[in-house]
Amino acid sequence: MARPKRSKPYSDSPRSDTKYRRESEVQRELHNEVVSRENRNFTQIYDRGWQKLNVLLQHAPSIARFWVFLVEQMDTSGVVVATQRTLAGAMGVRSTKTIQRWSEALERQRSLVRVPLTGGIYAYALNPEEVWKAYDKDKEYAVFNTKSMANTKSHAGPQVRRKIKILMDSTGTVREPKDAS
Repeated sequence: MARPKRSKPYSDSPRSDTKYRRESEVQRELHNEVVSRENRNFTQIYDRGWQKLNVLLQHAPSIARFWVFLVEQMDTSGVVVATQRTLAGAMGVRSTKTIQRWSEALERQRSLVRVPLTGGIYAYALNPEEVWKAYDKDKEYAVFNTKSMANTKSHAGPQVRRKIKILMDSTGTVREPKDAS
């Protein structure tokens, strides 16, 4: 039995839903690609971050320079992962103790959290309420904001408890640091 021939659609004939969906998906992908290129290489500095920078520039310019360096280097999750020796070299200081003092000063001000990883490597997490390099909707996943469990009975227990106390400090006051350069 011969099959009936289908007529060719005319250029003005309606398209199928599937074809419309495919075109819509392609358009959406193109739009997302354009948007992602538009938002590359940007950093948001919020009012709180500008206030932090202003205070640091007045009272601790070396720490301000360190904070700006970390802001420039952070990834889209608000983190810089490095050894203190690497940071000291990048900042042009001789001692890792200087990096330690600067980062401790920023921790006291709730601008930074240092998370020890392994082998002297730290994750330096910046406060996303001050600076951020991704879409705002991603802030809830920032290392600074995560809910984490830690064994406070380990050898690092006192350090973990101290950091938790700093993070949980409800005063939120900005302390004016001494220049530790």
